[in-house]
Amino acid sequence: MEIDATRRWLALGALAVAMLTIGLDVTVLTVALPTLAVDLNANTAALQWFSSAYTLALAAVMLPAGALGDRYGRKKFLLAALVLFGVASIGCAVAASPGQLIAARVVLGIAAAAMIPLSMSVLPAMFPESEQRQRALTIWITSTAIGLPLGPIVGGWLLRNFWWGSVFLINVPMVVIGAFAVAALVPESRSALTFRIDLLGIVLSAAGMLGLTYGFIRIGAEGWDDGPAWATVAGGVLLLGAFLAWQRRTEYPLVDLGLFAADGFRWGTALSIVVNFAMFGMFFTVPQYFQAVLGVDALGSGLRLLPLIGGLLVGSRLVDRILPTLGIRVVLTAGFAVLAGSLALGALTTVDSGYGYTALWLTLLGAGMGLVMPAAMGVAMDELTAERSGSGSALLQALRQAGGTIGVALLGTVLSIRYRSELGALNHAPIADGVNAGVATARGLGDPSMLRTVQEAFVSGMSAMLWVCAGLCLLTATLTATFVRARRPDEARDSGAAESIHVG
Repeated sequence: MEIDATRRWLALGALAVAMLTIGLDVTVLTVALPTLAVDLNANTAALQWFSSAYTLALAAVMLPAGALGDRYGRKKFLLAALVLFGVASIGCAVAASPGQLIAARVVLGIAAAAMIPLSMSVLPAMFPESEQRQRALTIWITSTAIGLPLGPIVGGWLLRNFWWGSVFLINVPMVVIGAFAVAALVPESRSALTFRIDLLGIVLSAAGMLGLTYGFIRIGAEGWDDGPAWATVAGGVLLLGAFLAWQRRTEYPLVDLGLFAADGFRWGTALSIVVNFAMFGMFFTVPQYFQAVLGVDALGSGLRLLPLIGGLLVGSRLVDRILPTLGIRVVLTAGFAVLAGSLALGALTTVDSGYGYTALWLTLLGAGMGLVMPAAMGVAMDELTAERSGSGSALLQALRQAGGTIGVALLGTVLSIRYRSELGALNHAPIADGVNAGVATARGLGDPSMLRTVQEAFVSGMSAMLWVCAGLCLLTATLTATFVRARRPDEARDSGAAESIHVG
């Protein structure tokens, strides 16, 4: 069924609202953790599980959700996921114990695992023309990315004026708007082929992603010498290896491994993972820098991320204008060069640099993200037929999620090793546990010299981590300029909207 222009752009707006909600939910919890520790009497392990439960559910369910949408209807499963996300948000808000909140966060992660790939997978059917599909994808990605820095701002304001449950209830009206708009405006679509759901593939992929993700979460928390963490990672890798072997043998695989034979999907996925490294590197350190070095609260930290949003909006607006003229290779190379330059500027930050300098490189970082993220994911999406757009989108997003989790563990280790090495005689508990504990100890003792040492050690660790991110982006820019084929969007193959069944 042909969708009129007004209806499909309104539908895209509904999807953008839903994705903004997910972006908010990822980071809003970080602001609420100190309050949750007191009000729910949550210990450190419970606080870690508030985040980990969501991440693990997301990793386990994403691949099956995409395949189920392809088989039974993407709109149907997307609507169910939106409703479940709203119900789980209410469950989080009214939780009376850490166990209840963890359980609600698991359900929230399951809902998000379906929302992310399925909201992305309906784009080829809604926007069969390549240029419009790229513009739609840019809007979809930007709405998610903007939600990440908005989370601390919205969460900080809500906690300042309301009780902690409000940081979850904010999801509900946005999900309601998204659900009604999706129901009214988004066409139903599913694969024209009838295929059996790969149950063994679901079990192997879910267990493998759980093992890999939890192992690296534990490594990030306990260190690289943690035996159980490595055993869990090894188990996850073995299960994923068994999953890949099964996918090559079964008649109806959960994911189409042939996608990796296509340069566009292979490069687009790899480049999207690299962008996640840069993004997570920034989110992992800069809010801590604002609070520990500049001395602002959670809301002030969130507000100081606004230049990132400004740069992101500029970059995402620019990418649609220059892609048709310059082509994908030039845009991606330039975007990664901007990312590398901005991260290098960030790595030169000192304790005395001040906020103005940070705002400058955050703006450039946002602009680089706005250029690269839509372009890289557009390259991958152009290789997906409407037949398996759900499972293909899920595969892309699952790999990004796994890459981000591993990246946080790697980058966190770089920061902590450098931080502890720079502490010198102060390298002992509780100061060595992290900059927040170190700053609290120094201020509690009223020792300006200790405070300065702790802050300088953290900034040194942040610089080391950002240098790693900058080097990775520079290497990626070089590889992109060398190997990515310089095609323009109008050369991309049609996503084959006609190959999928549209209902209603």
